[in-house]
Amino acid sequence: MPDSKRYLRPEVTTRIRRLELTARRVVEGFLSGMHRSPYFGQSIEFLQHRQYTAGDEIRHIDWKVYARQDKLHIKQYEEETNLRLTLMVDQSASMAYGEGDSNKYDFSASVAASLAYLALRQKDAVGLYTFDTEIQNTVQAKSNQQQLNRILSMLSSVGADGRTDLPAVTKKVAQAIPKRGLVVLISDLLGVDDLMEGLRILRSRGHDVVLFHVLHDDELDFEFAGATKFEGLESDDFLNCNPRALREGYLEALNKFLTQTKKSCGRLSIDYVGVRTSDPLDAVLAKFLDARTSLPKLKK
Repeated sequence: MPDSKRYLRPEVTTRIRRLELTARRVVEGFLSGMHRSPYFGQSIEFLQHRQYTAGDEIRHIDWKVYARQDKLHIKQYEEETNLRLTLMVDQSASMAYGEGDSNKYDFSASVAASLAYLALRQKDAVGLYTFDTEIQNTVQAKSNQQQLNRILSMLSSVGADGRTDLPAVTKKVAQAIPKRGLVVLISDLLGVDDLMEGLRILRSRGHDVVLFHVLHDDELDFEFAGATKFEGLESDDFLNCNPRALREGYLEALNKFLTQTKKSCGRLSIDYVGVRTSDPLDAVLAKFLDARTSLPKLKK
């Protein structure tokens, strides 16, 4: 955990205030054009059994009860609009790329802050994990009025450092969340091994998962010119080269990686949201909520 005294530093206080204003502006501006509250998804909880009748869907039959009683019973569920939202924000070294508003970590923190503000506005519980090779910081999920400040304080007090171990982190997060809910992972996915293993762990626990894939314009367009030295942010490797000679091969490899990641997410029923750090935050929020309101959630 970061030193709590850091919260009192003027620069941290300024960042917290800026994050809060950004989240408020983005969410309130977005919602002003909508006719109803855009629920993130729906939380489904088991309610009771009832006896099977002709016409009921077979997929709702509880076969364990049938094995014990030799009678067919249907599982009935109860929808809860109050949801548990868990935010996972990558704070590994590669997230430090970019200046000002285009810095990947700062952009990701703004996305997380906006989602937290929206969820808490709907009386949903929100929790936060920041991570690299391990979970570095945690804010336990709550829905009270002080929760937004806790989350903003944490997002504003950490920076990007270290490498990434997503499978190890997601396993710990999945074990720590007591009930099914919505997990939003925000990462550039650079230096991530076994991405799908990590996401599969969350899905196997019944969580609804959304992946925000955050990349800088430089990484997506590779518009470098002249002799350039590329340095690894999560390693000591470097490369001196003419970037124009690499651009075609780089973009081909990048597009292959993006396509493969999207397809893998689709197979796991995970919403993939690809964003640039130059994207307006309200457009990012709209893209996310459009997917949330058009599909049934918490698929097993």
